[in-house]
Amino acid sequence: MGFYSHESQTCQTPMNFAVYQPPQAKIGPVPVLYFLSGLTCTEENFMTKAGAQRYAAEYGVMLVAPDTSPRDGETPGAEEDWDLGKGAGFYVNATADPWAKHYHMYDYVVEELPALIAQSFPANPERQSICGHSMGGHGALVCGLRNRDRYRSISAFAPIVAPTRCPWGQKIFSHYLGSDQDAWKQYDACELVHQYQDDRPLLVDQGTADSFLEEQLRPQLLQEACEQAQRPLTLRMQVGYDHSYYFIASFIGDHLQFHSDYLHA
Repeated sequence: MGFYSHESQTCQTPMNFAVYQPPQAKIGPVPVLYFLSGLTCTEENFMTKAGAQRYAAEYGVMLVAPDTSPRDGETPGAEEDWDLGKGAGFYVNATADPWAKHYHMYDYVVEELPALIAQSFPANPERQSICGHSMGGHGALVCGLRNRDRYRSISAFAPIVAPTRCPWGQKIFSHYLGSDQDAWKQYDACELVHQYQDDRPLLVDQGTADSFLEEQLRPQLLQEACEQAQRPLTLRMQVGYDHSYYFIASFIGDHLQFHSDYLHA
């Protein structure tokens, strides 16, 4: 288990990330599962709270968790709201000022970080999958749906599935992407299900006691979009579970098994 920092060319600022290397990595390159965390999180939350390492060791999968935003210290307004700026990169490429200089988390996750991992760790870049929680669940769905050639499987915990239709997404997109709502759609999983049709199944777990369920997350919209697009989706409504890492820890083993089946196929 290691925590790292590097100078990101994409974000033009130092970026942090965490890597767990399973025992099998001592023998040769192993598949990689990227995990994208949610609002206010860093590269540490998943690695310290989810209990994923024992499953990754069993299945021979490397875990990589990037930070959730740039932390450049110079972007105006980046520290004023908990759900905007620092800790809230939302996995988009910002085009509006003052965010456009540093906030390029989509390209960072899809392009720069995987290249760095392939160069610096015993990872097999031909065998990658992606998962995430909340804002990171949104990021995993978006990155995965838009890049069939990069990710063999996609899963999420309590994802924001339709950010163009919820307060979090509308706030973030108006700041990062400006007022053109057509531009927002490229980062909305419910829109992307129709644009990028393929047969890779999606696995989504959602707690029924999640306080964000009705207003922000709205998983039924993804279910409807997948039904319309005839896209395989397993949506599991977990009774009594909330939005916390206890929820993730309860079902992360299922997600590692799901991804392992595709990463080792």
